[in-house]
Amino acid sequence: MLSYRHAFHAGNFADVFKHVLLVQLIRALHRKGKPFCVLDTHAGAGRYNLHSPPAQKNREFAGGIGRLWTQAGLSPELADYVAQVRAFNPDGPLRVYPGSPRIARALLRPGDRLMLTELHPNEHAALKAEFANDRQVSVHHTDGYAALKALLPPPERRGLVLLDPAYELKDEFDRLLTAVQTLHRRWATGVIAVWYPILDRAPSLRWQQSLQKLAIPAMLCAELGLYPYDAPLGLHGTGMILINPPWKLDETLGRLLPELRQCLRVGDYGQTRLEWLTPAP
Repeated sequence: MLSYRHAFHAGNFADVFKHVLLVQLIRALHRKGKPFCVLDTHAGAGRYNLHSPPAQKNREFAGGIGRLWTQAGLSPELADYVAQVRAFNPDGPLRVYPGSPRIARALLRPGDRLMLTELHPNEHAALKAEFANDRQVSVHHTDGYAALKALLPPPERRGLVLLDPAYELKDEFDRLLTAVQTLHRRWATGVIAVWYPILDRAPSLRWQQSLQKLAIPAMLCAELGLYPYDAPLGLHGTGMILINPPWKLDETLGRLLPELRQCLRVGDYGQTRLEWLTPAP
């Protein structure tokens, strides 16, 4: 459909959740000296002007990164994430939000690579300009799902795939199920991170049950809910499925998710979930 534009939602609570986890995943890849690659299959524009009309329409960032911007006493992990955003706002006020491509690029070491795919023509053009002449980044104008076969497995044999579609298609969860199967078949040792929104609770739960039936080992579910799941239609929460998560990431998330809930919650409501859908071998 190609109607989705992330500029309306950049920096909201779902972005905060997603990018906090992304920073932790890439930091974990730093533990070994060998090069790694990151593939972001639905990359978007790369960075977002929070003073633009789309961002200002509903000011979703105010309930996300805006709540962390002046928070004191954050854990080292959350402080690390905020520092990544601050690097794009060196004068102090929050004006720019980096998308996952920019956050991932900032965490690459010499020798690591970033592969970005984006199908929307305007978003792709912005992304291409964002990383012009950057030899560690390749930008592809293609469907992210198709790129899984074309770009993987990488020669580095180490790395991360971030699947972050717009969920504007009714069969998105079915497409993700197929993508996970493809990824595991082509690159069984790669780290896979699949982000999803929680609007209506039932679809994501059915999808998780289908994932469990694949019997792929080491599948971790992390979720953050800020609004009751039986509330009227809207973004109630967000989650990420992690396959082959780094060692002890579950322990880190056991601390981070409650902290995120405390920092981002509206009123007294808030819930988190951290559950192994399939155990590690």
